[in-house]
Amino acid sequence: MSNPDDHPEDPYTPAEALPPPAPREKAMGFWEHLEELRGTIIKSVVTLVVFAVLIGIFIKQFNQALLWPLHTVKAEYPGLELKLVAQSMLEPFTMIIQLCFLGSVTLSAPFILFYVAQFVAPALTEREMRAVLPMCISAMILFLLGANFGFFLLMPGTVRISIELTQAFDLAFMWTVGKYYSTLMWLVLGVGAAFEFPLIIVTLVWLGIMTTEFLRKHRRHAIVVIFILAAIITPTPDPLNQTLFAAPLYVLFELSILVSSRIEKRRARELAVT
Repeated sequence: MSNPDDHPEDPYTPAEALPPPAPREKAMGFWEHLEELRGTIIKSVVTLVVFAVLIGIFIKQFNQALLWPLHTVKAEYPGLELKLVAQSMLEPFTMIIQLCFLGSVTLSAPFILFYVAQFVAPALTEREMRAVLPMCISAMILFLLGANFGFFLLMPGTVRISIELTQAFDLAFMWTVGKYYSTLMWLVLGVGAAFEFPLIIVTLVWLGIMTTEFLRKHRRHAIVVIFILAAIITPTPDPLNQTLFAAPLYVLFELSILVSSRIEKRRARELAVT
């Protein structure tokens, strides 16, 4: 008969006889966790402020870079008199705040994500840590892809459609700088956040809350939700911009199904081995 010590995970061995799992790190108390959270918040705020100050120093260059969609589309209409205007004394200050906020959030996102990962790492097992790192990297890549998609594709499309409609109704161009940057900020940050939804789906499947069978069964519902999301985020009601935004979201949805399927197959293999 084999020695029970050779099989520490034998189901007939009493639980109290099993050695406790080795913790990844010494357990922290409530106040230590609170101190860690405080440090994470402070580092995140400092990172935001540093990038905001840097953008404030190079505000003119940053402003010219963010005017790229407007200048690019304007070049397609020779002789078009279109210049952003300020309708109040405070609008230039609003513009500066919008520029600093937009740039700071976009540039700080990878660092803040890293700080959050550092904060939650001690509470995770080795297996969870192996999953968290790819998720953090994927979240950063998806956000940057969405932000660039909004800036380089959706914003020029929005400007182009607005020019066409303004000319079609023979209206005067009185676009304010505040409205331009509000639209730009909404598109860049909104689309960047929307591109994170496949990661949410994969996480739900990894946690066992959702299955790929459920996702495949509700593809048509997903398309409806994606187009509703596109209608909310895109500032113009035209179907072209909405479809341009919805198409990559649906591709990401299908990719999330593929990744989720691999996760389920790996989990099934692990259960079969154990």
